[in-house]
Amino acid sequence: MALELRQVTEMKQQLRMTPQLQQAIKLLQLSRMELIDKVREEMVENPVLEEIPDVYDADAVGENGDDDSSDELAEVKGDENDMDQVDWEEYMEKYSSPAPTNHYKGMRRGGEDFPTLEQTLSTSESLVENLMLQLGMEGLDEHQRHIGTLIIGNLDEAGLLKNSTVEELADDAGASVQEVEEVLELIQSFEPAGVAARSLEECLLIQAERFHPDHELLKSIIREHISDLERKSYSKIARLQGVAKEAVLEAVRLIRQLEPRPGGGYSEDDTRYITPDIYIRKYDGEWIASLNEDGLPRLRISNFYRQQLAKKKQNGEDDEVKEYIQEKMRGAMWLIRSIHQRQSTIIKVAESIIEFQREFFDHGIHHLKPLVLRDVADDIEMHESTVSRVTNNKYVHTPRGVFELKFFFNSAISRNGGDDLASEAVKAKIREIIASENPEKPLSDSKIADRLKEQEQIDIARRTVAKYREKMGILSSSKRKSLL
Repeated sequence: MALELRQVTEMKQQLRMTPQLQQAIKLLQLSRMELIDKVREEMVENPVLEEIPDVYDADAVGENGDDDSSDELAEVKGDENDMDQVDWEEYMEKYSSPAPTNHYKGMRRGGEDFPTLEQTLSTSESLVENLMLQLGMEGLDEHQRHIGTLIIGNLDEAGLLKNSTVEELADDAGASVQEVEEVLELIQSFEPAGVAARSLEECLLIQAERFHPDHELLKSIIREHISDLERKSYSKIARLQGVAKEAVLEAVRLIRQLEPRPGGGYSEDDTRYITPDIYIRKYDGEWIASLNEDGLPRLRISNFYRQQLAKKKQNGEDDEVKEYIQEKMRGAMWLIRSIHQRQSTIIKVAESIIEFQREFFDHGIHHLKPLVLRDVADDIEMHESTVSRVTNNKYVHTPRGVFELKFFFNSAISRNGGDDLASEAVKAKIREIIASENPEKPLSDSKIADRLKEQEQIDIARRTVAKYREKMGILSSSKRKSLL
């Protein structure tokens, strides 16, 4: 068999993702705050982009609040090659006024009661800042401050020193174990009580010494019976300590007032932004979705660059400056198109969710229906992956609370003789059953499953109840049992 080299012509289809399409997909999955940062970044890199002043221009907007520029933008079609055929001068003449800032124009100006910035913004001092401030007030020398900073920097989110030993810290600080122990003991005297403890026992003991210095039984139980406390073996503790069970119960009540996570109330960041991307409100008897575009710059093409391009076109110039302006205009136009498409898609998804989950908005969580991404994708005639990107890291403000968009998508739980329920609705029923149980005789997972079947015709297994209970952070029946 002879080998030969020859050319073969072959035709095949290939999906090519253009940079513009990649940009649109990336913008779609950004949260509101991330989008604002991205737009600001693009404005720095692209001088053609210009922010429209945040002033309501009655001349630029029609009687119904419509803005012709958004319609013009929506009509721009085609792929990357079509962009070269755009009459930039004509386009820039048309696209020079603000785009609408809301899907339902004028709704925000109509006095709708939306949450203020203060309601969605919270600030708090971090644990590290708190401890460093206290450390700086102790009059330590530079070497001791270095050790203290190292200790504070190695605390976990609970405020405990569990991930590093004193010996390891001594090596890192170039100090002796005794020096580290002395500084550690000092930090353990700081607020919040129990901070920098190396174990749960030490954390509780520090608090017991501070708040109940004369209660020896309390401190003895913490030192010797942590595992028995978890199992609620109070009779065993009483027998081993040689005291009445009532004395043990009184000590346990005090222990339950101590904080096992002294750093849990502090934020890692100075500022935490919790802002909704969408508002859903009842307006004239209908549930309406509107975008939260506060802080999002409204973009247009700079008049200066538009005029420069017009001059060069009029003079018949064909130089690098003209090509530079056109390239930046392409990028600016694609960005504006992508943002417009993103906002429109989010609204479509939100409106579809309203249609599917109308009973939830009207009556509450017990009426939340099973819903999957494909349901919404089919409804708005988009791909399922697009819906997935829209619901990622997006939050909606409703009269029933603030929820992540993914909250509305739930698996179906069968109900005998009735419509299927969403898993979140079943979780809510489990919470209600546990809230109404006798604290002295808490219900087991099996009994909860039996009650769901008897009272709600919901037939689920014990292990499913256990899984939902654990996801909600609810303890098992043995750990929920009251001390009395």
